Amino acid sequence: MSPATKLKAAYVALAAVDTALSMSERPVAHKARFVTKPLLMPTLAASLATTPGASSARIPVLAAQAAGWVGDVGLLSEEKKPFVVGTTGFAVGHAAYLAAFVPRRRREPGLVRDPRARVLAAIWATNAPLMAWQARRAGVAPVVGGYSAALTSMVVAATRLGPDQKPAARRLIAAGALTFLASDSILGLRKFVLRDPDPRLEGAVMATYTGAQFLISEGAGRL
Repeated sequence: MSPATKLKAAYVALAAVDTALSMSERPVAHKARFVTKPLLMPTLAASLATTPGASSARIPVLAAQAAGWVGDVGLLSEEKKPFVVGTTGFAVGHAAYLAAFVPRRRREPGLVRDPRARVLAAIWATNAPLMAWQARRAGVAPVVGGYSAALTSMVVAATRLGPDQKPAARRLIAAGALTFLASDSILGLRKFVLRDPDPRLEGAVMATYTGAQFLISEGAGRL
């Protein structure tokens, strides 16, 4: 088994453990996540770095994973300042993903005429103002609004990779980006909309988030 394969297996195991811990309301489970969650992105980044190949997309994707580590650590807390730091980290990560995907975009159809881009823009225009409005009570409405724009831009770019890119890589990256969107939608619902959210929602957030990062990393390794 290659080092990259071993590291991928370690990441999957860490993701499973952290997801299970995230669903528990026991204080010891939350404390354990201070070990499991910060290990996620370094392990995934190591697996990408040791995957054979030399695609230029790897550097910005590795930067996105480093920014994701900041996000992971920040969102271990429900307080305002760590949330802002964590969300900013993820926004920087999406900018790094954009740096990897935009140069590999398809030229036709154009962005304005692309039906998938239109659907994603409509989803953003419908949901972002509502989520930002709900987030005003926590004093983070501008952060949430800006982050949602960065996330949607990344998803649009990830679903517009050109036909000159390997089909498997395109499918993995698009699936990962859409799963990322689903994960953050659940997170926003849990944090800002529901008054008494089920603890299992955090498990759904982590399962989709860790899956999204893995899919994008796998796709980047095949570009």
